[in-house]
Amino acid sequence: MSDALAHVKDLGDYVAASPSSFHAARTAADRLAAAGFTELSEDQDWPTAPGRYVVVRDGAFIAWIVPEGAAAGTGFNIFGTHTDSPTFKLKPSPTTGKFGWLQAGVEVYGGPLLNSWLDRELELAGRLVTLDGVEHLVATGPLLRFPQLAIHLDRAVNEGLKLDKQQHMNPVWGLGDPSAADLLGLLAASAGVDRGEIGGYDVVAADTQPARVFGADSEFLASGRLDNLSSVHAGLRALEAAAETKTAGSIAVLAAFDHEEVGSGSRSGAAGPFLEDVLARVSTGLGADAMQAQRAFAASFCISADAGHAVHPNYAERHDPANRPVLNGGPLLKINANQRYTTDAPGAAYWAGLCREAEVPYQEFVSNNAIPCGSTIGPLTATRLGIRTIDVGIPLLSMHSAREMAGVNDPFHLSRAAEAFFVR
Repeated sequence: MSDALAHVKDLGDYVAASPSSFHAARTAADRLAAAGFTELSEDQDWPTAPGRYVVVRDGAFIAWIVPEGAAAGTGFNIFGTHTDSPTFKLKPSPTTGKFGWLQAGVEVYGGPLLNSWLDRELELAGRLVTLDGVEHLVATGPLLRFPQLAIHLDRAVNEGLKLDKQQHMNPVWGLGDPSAADLLGLLAASAGVDRGEIGGYDVVAADTQPARVFGADSEFLASGRLDNLSSVHAGLRALEAAAETKTAGSIAVLAAFDHEEVGSGSRSGAAGPFLEDVLARVSTGLGADAMQAQRAFAASFCISADAGHAVHPNYAERHDPANRPVLNGGPLLKINANQRYTTDAPGAAYWAGLCREAEVPYQEFVSNNAIPCGSTIGPLTATRLGIRTIDVGIPLLSMHSAREMAGVNDPFHLSRAAEAFFVR
């Protein structure tokens, strides 16, 4: 339990440092640089020698270890995740308000549980891009709130809260006349840049409450953005550990994409070319021709890691009656007949052997037939690259809430399995 507690403390620190996907990618790259990884730029030639490398593309990053003895046909062991979470994104002309309130114009990003965002102290975080093309990360600290209507003014609220995304989800951030205020100016000041030089921005809201361990035996973890920074962090910790021990075998790859919550269709999403670009450059650096590169893909394996559902004690009928994962029962192996998850029988056997090797438990997850499941980067990666892929992830309650709930042991066990995968 002490190792698991240390792991989730570090996870909490990573979540706090990662209020946006851009922060998550930058924080991970900085940690890996401290662990001896060389950060590369996509517009430069890359080294061909064995070593540790990381590249950042917008709110995504890919890191890899090329061991001694790697050759043109060496396969890749890829741990794939995503850096984004459901939230609210700042609109153009974001300074709004009425009746003496200053408000922010925001657009719903992904599928958040809207009610969970009410009455929380939120920050704005992301990137500002100045006219010279330079990106500046920004995080304001507590600034915003979606204030809930008092029960005195809606006596039926406990019979069913209905929130209109346009009418009700407009956070307040101050008092005054909107025509005399400037939210972008506040962001510019926070980032230390000239307001007049801002040419574009990608800024989202994030909960500022720190992660907290709780429960009768300190067995639970509450935090924002566990979907899916729990998986990013598990892979990050595993790659940091593998860097100290890996001397042979596959090329270990941690791929953390952006925009999974909105379909992955971007240059930094799993439906885009980022991973394929990196793998091709690494193979080419090892001297691979087209046939050898295809051999390397055939010898590769991908674990798509994204949070899944634990059985909810108050809504057990929403779950499959025979497969009901619990918190601290181990990471999930996610299965779907319609390929919303890409796990198949050979992949399931591979995962079972990996968890046995890592000495961690795991659980199987499948959806209730009447309730379709979501999807992940897994099917996209398998389709784009033809690499055998499975879907896994830690079980959660309150998924897509501003504050999700996990078991303390599960993130640690996922990281242990990822480390065993990387060192193969």
